[in-house]
Amino acid sequence: MKYQIIIIGGGPAGYTAAETAGKAGLRVLLIEKNSLGGVCLNEGCIPTKTLLYSAKLYDSARTASKYAVNVSEASFDLPKIIARKNKVVRKLVLGIKAKMNSGNITVLTGTAEIVDSRTVRCNGEAYQGENLLVCTGSETFIPPIPGIESVPYWTHREALDNKELPASLVVVGGGVIGMEFASFFNSLGVEVTVVEMMDEILGGMDKELSGLLRAEYAKRGVRFLLSTQVTGLATLPDGEGVRYTYKPMQPDASASEEAGTANVLLMSVGRRPVSKGFGLENLHPALTERGQVKVDAHMQTSIPGVYVCGDVTGHSLLAHTAIREAEVAVHAILGKEDAMSYRAIPAVVYTNPEIAGVGETEDTALAKGLKYRVAELPMAFSGRFVAENEGVNGVCKVLLDEDERVIGAHVLGNPASEIIALAAMAIELRLTAAEWKKIVCPHPSVGEIFKEVI
Repeated sequence: MKYQIIIIGGGPAGYTAAETAGKAGLRVLLIEKNSLGGVCLNEGCIPTKTLLYSAKLYDSARTASKYAVNVSEASFDLPKIIARKNKVVRKLVLGIKAKMNSGNITVLTGTAEIVDSRTVRCNGEAYQGENLLVCTGSETFIPPIPGIESVPYWTHREALDNKELPASLVVVGGGVIGMEFASFFNSLGVEVTVVEMMDEILGGMDKELSGLLRAEYAKRGVRFLLSTQVTGLATLPDGEGVRYTYKPMQPDASASEEAGTANVLLMSVGRRPVSKGFGLENLHPALTERGQVKVDAHMQTSIPGVYVCGDVTGHSLLAHTAIREAEVAVHAILGKEDAMSYRAIPAVVYTNPEIAGVGETEDTALAKGLKYRVAELPMAFSGRFVAENEGVNGVCKVLLDEDERVIGAHVLGNPASEIIALAAMAIELRLTAAEWKKIVCPHPSVGEIFKEVI
């Protein structure tokens, strides 16, 4: 059978493209070498947030007295937390499998190999397709730190499945993944150190709010080594941990190399697109200056009928971006008018408290030469926030351009992950502050803070 679309990769981009195309009546072949759902569902977004929710409930139980609720001897069961995480993942994977059971979608388990722009080989068979969608995602990047090849370490995979808490943990990388695991293990009583090469955690997020989040976790006992590079790794003599050496990123005559130890090392310096190993190079697509596959506003490469979506573009390694890119690509194949916009892609860190942002930060606005003003308020201006966050504060910041249009928004405080969508819509629709204020919000709700701040 000749397919109208062959999709390589069954993560958020791949399964969204398959479902969208299948519902439109196209014949779809989806090839996935591991499990449907990709990294996001099986070993990323969903399992991580499941663990973090358990940690958040434990935090709430330990601090319940602030709300006049008495919880005696709050405790947790890590093996059961892990078991629940696995149950959630299985349930959602089955849900995706059910969606793929459409009569127009054929799912193959195996490794795909691109022969040409219309032919893909899998499990010894060749399959023909009118269009090709590459949705191969990303993989963990392990930096070449001296000694890394000889020491045991965790990536996010091991951290998600470990059923015994280490006494101490050193996290190399203070980005989103690193901070979420630092949050989880700190809540459960582990001694955590975060080593970050940049001068602040969460590069790409609003620096002021990132600093406030860091200060909050420092109060809880997390140690931060900023502007610091890990220079060497070695296994401790008793084999029960890792010794790491580090030094400041900027040369300083008075600064010498120092060392620390931890029971467990977690490598979390980032991810990189998977663009090799399945024959994409056989097509010789045009590349960007950064070496990523170049796509147009419809996610089509320089080769007609070949599309790239999700992390493999290197543009935005986020599941929600991948989902939207997949919709745009399929719409292009169907002849529907659509185009990808990156103007309002929300970013969220699911620590406790959460931090979220969308659109321009002050740093990016300055780099682009944009003229803007900042409107900022404590989250205490929201009655709902005060009612649910006893003794906790947060910040809401909005950036407005010369025409008073919303170009950026950043929130520290729960539930930032939910309310940031309000700001994303305002930015995508190019609303002015006056237009945004006309939208009626339910009262009381934390989202009302945006109407207060502008």
